[in-house]
Amino acid sequence: MAFGADKMLTTVARVGFGVSACAFLPATCLFDVDGGERAVVLNMFSGIEDKVRGEGTHFKVPWLMQPKWYSVRMRPKLIQTTTGTKDLQTVTIHCRMLFKPDIDGLPTIHKTLGPDYDERVLPSIANEVMKATIAQYNAEQLLTQREHVSNEIREGIVARAKTFNIQMDDVSITHLTYGKEFAKAIEEKQVAEQDAERQKFIVMMSEQERQATVIKSEGEAEAAKMISEALREHGSGLIEVRRIDAAKDIAESLAKSPNVMYLPNGQQMLLNLAGGAGGGGARAQ
Repeated sequence: MAFGADKMLTTVARVGFGVSACAFLPATCLFDVDGGERAVVLNMFSGIEDKVRGEGTHFKVPWLMQPKWYSVRMRPKLIQTTTGTKDLQTVTIHCRMLFKPDIDGLPTIHKTLGPDYDERVLPSIANEVMKATIAQYNAEQLLTQREHVSNEIREGIVARAKTFNIQMDDVSITHLTYGKEFAKAIEEKQVAEQDAERQKFIVMMSEQERQATVIKSEGEAEAAKMISEALREHGSGLIEVRRIDAAKDIAESLAKSPNVMYLPNGQQMLLNLAGGAGGGGARAQ
């Protein structure tokens, strides 16, 4: 009876040990890789394995295999540097980069740089490329050829990052500022250019006015010449015609005025009386 009880307890202990082992196995022998991640495995005997684990659940030997996770999503990084131009002007430039690690190069990244590879590499190569590129241009050229300079910086950073197994999706210059002296010089230059344009406009306007005066004078001289010739050929008839035309214009103007009254010559006395009573008045013949 006692022998049977011992046997039963032994069986229960083995089953319990097996269940415990099954429960313990996933926590120690399996690891997960989430979406947007990759894992490299450190073998305690042979070092970093060349195989990169993708998304999913993977097997590992406890203690012997230690997984290291890396994000492979695009991440932004902003680098700022102050450097000198070809004409010795001080420029502050901000460069924004979108980067991610090369998946096949993750074992090399982990061996040579570590998980903080972006902090170790990107500021260094970005500053190097930007300083070398900006030094080839004058400060004014950076304004007029900004797109070309941006492309040159982009190509340089992409090429340098590739040697460290880092992929660059986008590199762009977000800000470009100059020192106070150069900014003041640009402002003064713009003011001078505006003044020059204003003076040029004034000169052109004066020239147009001079030409208009000359043309007007020539026209008046030509008209006087024609009038003189007409008087010489036809006498004073032209002057009488002009006098009649002027009288007609004056009569039309007076007729439209509500304050003017026309009276025959015989009624001039009434007009004078009305004018004397009112202290003045209009008079017409």
